[in-house]
Amino acid sequence: MDQDTARIGAQELDHESPRNGKTIVDQEKQDVEAGQNDDTNPAPVKVPRSQRRGLFGRFIIFAEVEEPKNYPRRTKWFITFVIALAAAAAPLGSNIIFPSLLQISNDLHTTPTITNFSAAFYLLSMSIFPLWWSSFSETLGRRTIYLASFTLFLLWNILAAISDNIAMLIFMRILGGGAAASVQAVGAGTIADIWEVRERGKAMGIFYLGPLCGPLFAPIIGGALAGKFGWRSTQWFLAIYGSVILVLLFLALPETLKATDTPATDAGKKVSNNRPALNRTASRVSSIQVKTKWYLRMGRRFFIDPLKIILYLRFPAVLITVYYASITYGSLYLLNVSLQMTFSTSPYNFSVIIVGLCYIPNSIGYVLASLFGGKWNDIIMAKEARKAGRYEADGQLDYRPEDRMRENAWLAAFLYPSALIWYGWTAQKGIIWPVPLLANFFFGIGSMLIFSMSTTMLTEFMPKKASEGVALNNFVRNIFSFIGAIVAQPLISAIGNGWVFTGMGAIAVSGGVVVWAMRRFGPRWRETMDRELE
Repeated sequence: MDQDTARIGAQELDHESPRNGKTIVDQEKQDVEAGQNDDTNPAPVKVPRSQRRGLFGRFIIFAEVEEPKNYPRRTKWFITFVIALAAAAAPLGSNIIFPSLLQISNDLHTTPTITNFSAAFYLLSMSIFPLWWSSFSETLGRRTIYLASFTLFLLWNILAAISDNIAMLIFMRILGGGAAASVQAVGAGTIADIWEVRERGKAMGIFYLGPLCGPLFAPIIGGALAGKFGWRSTQWFLAIYGSVILVLLFLALPETLKATDTPATDAGKKVSNNRPALNRTASRVSSIQVKTKWYLRMGRRFFIDPLKIILYLRFPAVLITVYYASITYGSLYLLNVSLQMTFSTSPYNFSVIIVGLCYIPNSIGYVLASLFGGKWNDIIMAKEARKAGRYEADGQLDYRPEDRMRENAWLAAFLYPSALIWYGWTAQKGIIWPVPLLANFFFGIGSMLIFSMSTTMLTEFMPKKASEGVALNNFVRNIFSFIGAIVAQPLISAIGNGWVFTGMGAIAVSGGVVVWAMRRFGPRWRETMDRELE
């Protein structure tokens, strides 16, 4: 009897041990980690309407709270949905024009190569401008950046729609792409503001539905509009979309950057009220010194601080994560240009509308991988923490960003390069259209697994500078996509789809070494990075 009692007692102690991944207590933790329990956070403390931050902060429907992670889950999902819709604007703008490139060439009396610049330079602006948007968002807040950028997006697309020459169109699209790209960096920062690490992969996957629904719907919308009303209607559509998003942001998006992370108005007043009194003889000199310091501070904020984001590439964990996402993104835009070239000419000879429909398969892959890949990412991360026996002092799992790059990354490293080679040769041989388009579906799945994984990892490698990490990712990857869009047409014309995508597939396969390196050296790199960023 005593032995039975001792055995039962030992089992009860084992159930309470934080090391046993199969215990009742840990099962409850796993339920929380999986998001099955609602609103486990403390009740949010609302900020009075008169003290709400951000541009026109008093007019928002949802109250700003002191700790954004304490929002109810339904509010977090609504904010995520709004940001996802806003994030769709930039890829809508970059992809909506692909089916009508030949129309633009004919209407504005230029060559297809020059017309491609309107798409390529749009991508280049999407790489550069987020450096500034991200830098400003860390001081001015997220809401102000969203409203300012979408006001500009609306203006530039109206001017693009009335362009009477290719130079004006290219310039307006550069500005429009730069304005819409704010969400690519700041949006991921907003997701990091409101979601805990244990659910961030799923939330980031849903957020990425916006940028990936852009490529899904943009060519269809662009083909239908251009076929019926001409290419200018595509730019008017972007202006209308931007105005709808602007109203939604104005009414329904509270400031999510924690007040402690940005200079508070009250703090500024306190400093101002406590400054030492100036006598008459010193006031003029002191005034000049104050103005000089202000100009220097503003100059640094506008010209130096955004470019400092690039210095994060000195950290190996950031460098290889960004590199892996960038070669994937570059191949995406190489593929986009190839689709328009290949299916609008012999042997396919599809109309503008049908060419737009050819972009659907890879976008379906994006959506499926976004819906399920983010959740899978969170499960993998939790599994790795339990397997390593890593727990915080309060019994919660100790998550590590490098754990996100496991079997999901290996699958992606095989899937999307194979799909590129498959597409290249079947398209070059003129094989019946479902065969190359099916390859694009698998490309969409593999590439999306990498996009979602890399973006989430960067927000966790740099938790206090999440939007800057994502801005850096966008900077590098959009440069790759710019290069892809520029070289695609002459390269495919010179050597054909088969060899172009075989070469791209080989580069993509070699990028798989990143997965091995992250598993082998990731913990050491992260620890070094944490020490330097403290």
